[in-house]
Amino acid sequence: MITINPENKWRRNISKTFWLYTMVALYVIAGINHFVNTATYLTIMPPWLPWPAELIFVSGAFEIFFGLLLVPLATRSIASLVLILLLIVVFPANIQMMLNYIQENNPYKWLSILRLPLQFVLIGWAYNYYKRPALIRPI
Repeated sequence: MITINPENKWRRNISKTFWLYTMVALYVIAGINHFVNTATYLTIMPPWLPWPAELIFVSGAFEIFFGLLLVPLATRSIASLVLILLLIVVFPANIQMMLNYIQENNPYKWLSILRLPLQFVLIGWAYNYYKRPALIRPI
């Protein structure tokens, strides 16, 4: 029989809580940044998207709102799912940023290239806090 050391479980919970609040801070700060530095985000919006400024504000609001909804256990799963979808939806902007930086020979072009796989890390991080709803069995 395998027993779990209570101290290890406690450490694991502390670690998971630390990373949860780190993720909350990341999304809230990033969301606020959408409103503070809108001009920067406008430069990476794909040209085929309509209403670029409005989309920046909406994505920033989603990051703040759903970032904060990661805190309560009752809303954590839906918040993590929405943030995963948001990361997928904004991926074209990350591609556009990379293309812009390469075309301009920007010295930070390597950062824009590294940002693409980072999106998958962020998706995995959010998924770590997603819990599938239990199936309801008919009586």
